[in-house]
Amino acid sequence: MDLNKATIIGHLTRDPEAKTTPSGLNVTTFGVATNLVWTDPSGEKQKKVEYHNIVAWRKLGDVCAQYLHKGSKIYLEGRLQTREWEGQDGVKRHRTEIVAENMIMLDNKGSGGGQHPSAPASGGDFSQPEAPSHEAEIQVDNIPF
Repeated sequence: MDLNKATIIGHLTRDPEAKTTPSGLNVTTFGVATNLVWTDPSGEKQKKVEYHNIVAWRKLGDVCAQYLHKGSKIYLEGRLQTREWEGQDGVKRHRTEIVAENMIMLDNKGSGGGQHPSAPASGGDFSQPEAPSHEAEIQVDNIPF
C-alpha cells in the first residue's frame, strides 16, 4: 500500500493566480509558508520557514482564487507532485508542488482577514460550519470521566 498525503497549516505568500488550461480546466496556483519554531540548546528561540507551491484544480481552484489573498491562513490537504521540464535555456528544471484536495480557511471573521461571511470553507462540500458557542461554561461535575 502506498500513501502520498501532505497536510499543512500556513499563510499565503502571494495572491492566488487563476488560469484556464487549453482544454478548459480551471487551475489556481499560490504559495504557502509554514513556520517551525524551536528552542536551541543555548535557550535561544529559533525559527525556520518552509515555502510550499500549491496547485488547486477545478472548483477548489475557483474557491481559492475568489476568497484567498496574500496573508490568508489556511489548512490544506493534498498530495505531493513533482513536475520536470526543460527551460528555454536548455536546462532541466523540476518543481515539487502540493496538489490541493481540501482547503479550510482559518482566518477569523472579525479579524480583518478578508474572508467573506458566505465564503466556502473546504474543497469538499463548500459549506462553512458554525463556530461553537463559548457562552456555556463547562462545569467540572458535567465531565463524564
